[in-house]
Order: sequence, then C-alpha cells, then structure tokens
Amino acid sequence: MKRAPETKWRDSTAYAPRFFLSMVVALVAFAIVTYFATGSITTTAIQTLICAVLIQVGYFLMTLFLVWRTAKQRKAETDKGLRGKQDLDAAKTKVPVSINEPGHSKF
Repeated sequence: MKRAPETKWRDSTAYAPRFFLSMVVALVAFAIVTYFATGSITTTAIQTLICAVLIQVGYFLMTLFLVWRTAKQRKAETDKGLRGKQDLDAAKTKVPVSINEPGHSKF
C-alpha cells in the first residue's frame, strides 16, 4: 500500500491544540457577553455549556469530513494505480517461454 503524502498537521484546520485554545477563548468571550446580557450566573453557565457541546459536535463532524476526504483521495489514487498496472499487463506481449521444460536445450 502506498504511503500517504506527508502533511503538516499544524497547517490543518483540525489541529487539536489550536482548536482547543480557540474554543476556550470563544467560550470565555461567550460567557462574558452572556453574563452581561442576562445578569445570571446559572443562565450563563447553562448556555456556555450548550455552546461548548455544539462546538465539540462541529469539531467531530469536521474531523469526520477530513477523514472521509482523505480516504476518498487515497481510494482514487489506489484505483488509478491499479488501472495503470492493468494497462501495463495488457500491453505486454505474450511470448511462450519453454525454458523450464525438460530438454529445452539439446546440443
């Protein structure tokens, strides 16, 4: 099986440390705005928890999409490689070789 090309995961949109730091910053900002809008710590906590769950669901779906896309690309490369090999096999000339038969070289 052919190895996948090396990719820089830090450049990916799904790089976990960057994502979690961004998520924490977004949740803190969300909590501050929600607290100033509602004035209730309980409401702020519940809405921030709901926001965190929605962000995690989005991250999970994005990760699934990236895995699906990579698998699709690998399958396309594999299929292309197999078709190329079949084309090479079809292009070879079929020459009967009798070297392994007894008495093939009689002097």
